[in-house]
Amino acid sequence: MDDLDRPAAALRALPPSCGPVRLVAVDGHAGSGKSTFAGRLAAALGGAPVLHLDDIATHEELFAWTERLRVQVLEPLTRGEAARIHPYDWNLRRFGPPRPLPPAPVVLIEGVGAGRRALRPHLARLLWMERTAEEAWDRGRHRDGPAQYAFWAGWTAAETRHFAADPSRPFADVLVRESAEGYEWLPGPAVTAGPDQIVTESGRLSPPSGPPY
Repeated sequence: MDDLDRPAAALRALPPSCGPVRLVAVDGHAGSGKSTFAGRLAAALGGAPVLHLDDIATHEELFAWTERLRVQVLEPLTRGEAARIHPYDWNLRRFGPPRPLPPAPVVLIEGVGAGRRALRPHLARLLWMERTAEEAWDRGRHRDGPAQYAFWAGWTAAETRHFAADPSRPFADVLVRESAEGYEWLPGPAVTAGPDQIVTESGRLSPPSGPPY
């Protein structure tokens, strides 16, 4: 289940979606395991760059970062140029020095809202971490500890408002479910009704022609 080589190969074989780049989003509730999964997928892709939305968002703009992402990331990648991210420092509450994000064949963007409406036209695939909000939030609170409980209270309210207004899961191509054995790839709502999608008995997404993704 945790073999990501085949889906990685399938992602590399997709048509470019943002200039020369195949931009792949990993979305899901906070605490759902997006960062860990994106890191493992990036490794399977041979070290693909990963943009963490924590570097784009701020305390005051938990979700109002679309324009910043467009200017710093989407426009340069569309031109085949390296993006230049100014990562936000959550302790100092300010943006840091620029960091390049190269226009690699596949670039991953992970974080809550990575599959938002404004980004979807630029995506080659939208992957959703299939974990309920409450389960994910409980994991996140446990991970961050009591010192962050006040932040989490504000975050969960903001996340709930965001997904109510701009949901990602209904448009996901793949649902990624974490289990004790690794990761299971299931067809997302965007492709469930497609005639060329087959779910095998093991629950893997397996198109009849071409590699699975």
